[in-house]
Amino acid sequence: MRLQVLCENRMGIAHEILDVLVQYKIDLTGIETGPDGQIYLHIPNLEFEKFQDLMPNIRKVGGVTDVSTIAYMPQERERQELLTLVRTLPEPIISIDARGHIIVANYAAKRIFKLSDEEIKDRPLKQWIKGFNINKWLNQESWEPQTTYIQLKNHTYLCDIMPISLPEASDEEAVMAGAVLTFKSPSRLGKQMIAFNQTAGEFDMIISESPLMKKLIRQAKKMSQLDAPVLITGATGTGKNLLAKACHQHSLRRDKPFLTLNCGSLPKEVAESELFGQTEGAFEGARESKGIFEQAEGGTVFLDEIGELDLSLQTKFLGLLQNGRFRKVGAEQEVRVDVRIICSSQQNLVKKCQQGTFRQDLYYRLDVLSLELPALRDRPLDILPLAEHFIARFSEPQKKFFTLSKPCQNLLTQYQWPGNVRQLENTLFKAVTLLEGDVMEPEDIQLPENDVSFSSFGYRLDENFSGSLDEAVKKFESEILRRLYPAYPSSRLLGRKLGISHTAIANKLRDYGIRRASDKNKNGEVSC
Repeated sequence: MRLQVLCENRMGIAHEILDVLVQYKIDLTGIETGPDGQIYLHIPNLEFEKFQDLMPNIRKVGGVTDVSTIAYMPQERERQELLTLVRTLPEPIISIDARGHIIVANYAAKRIFKLSDEEIKDRPLKQWIKGFNINKWLNQESWEPQTTYIQLKNHTYLCDIMPISLPEASDEEAVMAGAVLTFKSPSRLGKQMIAFNQTAGEFDMIISESPLMKKLIRQAKKMSQLDAPVLITGATGTGKNLLAKACHQHSLRRDKPFLTLNCGSLPKEVAESELFGQTEGAFEGARESKGIFEQAEGGTVFLDEIGELDLSLQTKFLGLLQNGRFRKVGAEQEVRVDVRIICSSQQNLVKKCQQGTFRQDLYYRLDVLSLELPALRDRPLDILPLAEHFIARFSEPQKKFFTLSKPCQNLLTQYQWPGNVRQLENTLFKAVTLLEGDVMEPEDIQLPENDVSFSSFGYRLDENFSGSLDEAVKKFESEILRRLYPAYPSSRLLGRKLGISHTAIANKLRDYGIRRASDKNKNGEVSC
């Protein structure tokens, strides 16, 4: 039986209530205090006559305003809510004490263990997991939340490890009480990623850890709110289409259509009809149709590779930008549309204007708001986050997790990526598809050999160089070895990459003084 006692805030009132319970020889199971002078009592169930006699006597205590029965104590409700939440979560959740022994496991975890509560409780978790030393982590002087890959019963999960610390009564210093581990499967993460992609804004999907990209995103968000044309420039594979879509989704036109047309793949004979539409009978066999501008009414039209647009259509397109009107093919009446124009180009439009292949007045009309996407090599801080994003996406269908080894990370960040983000994406897709283990190594990354050039390694021979050919070759050779050694950190790996014996590599590393701190032994020699 549980009672709620409403009372005024008065010192000693709880003691007087307990005295009443003592008079009736009632054992108190539990007591809690709440805000506004509430006291909660948990007592054994009483016979009706005894209960009827008890309640008025509690009300007689000075300061008590009311007494009523309740279904549960506040902490009971909180505990039950927490247990219900944990029990129904699809991810395995395990709570351990400071020794690393299991205290609580939800249904999803017990289903993996195939054990009951009694069989699993107080058993050391370390006997079922691999890849992380939980006891070593618990015995540290300070505890930070961890996210790592862990094998649980021979299945790989992404595990969040959250420490549980309690203040010590004497000096209020934190005391390790254990941890809560949440295990996420590849399939579950894949479904969450799909859901996020469907609901998140496009700017949220653009990875921008580098200062260069962060500045670009800030500019793009401001420009998105305006209705003026936007010109996005950048090399192939930098993500111009993604940025254009993000600008649309961040604009006031987000609920209207976003239509894309690649001017470079548009045949000249159908380009005008695709852009502006046509009337029935405009030419033999022609039927009435709307062009992309009419179809996108109220929304945004993204013209990819605008530099490839035919000169004759550039004039008509300029008219649309200036007054929002155009004529369909074969029509006499003008059509008025309300669309936002975003264009992109990987070409130098200023140079095309000088060559006479792009209208100068059109260029200045488009270049009101411009965004230049940097090459991937100019935003190195984004390479690993992008790689991890692609690997997580590609690994989901295989129901596995893949990680990048440190040498592989070094290779990805040092490579120049001439094909930019698209090349990185395609390279990792192939690597994930063919990978047999769980850890991706440099040899799993297949890159074009012809991308290894002087400029790729940052070495340029000055025209005033006065040394011999042999000295120039040695300088270039030293630069190659110095750049590749972190990604291929042994003479065998580096020799296999460059097609020479590991002995020759070891000698060259020693000759050029290329070494890492971990490679030095007591004599300062390189151990390859």
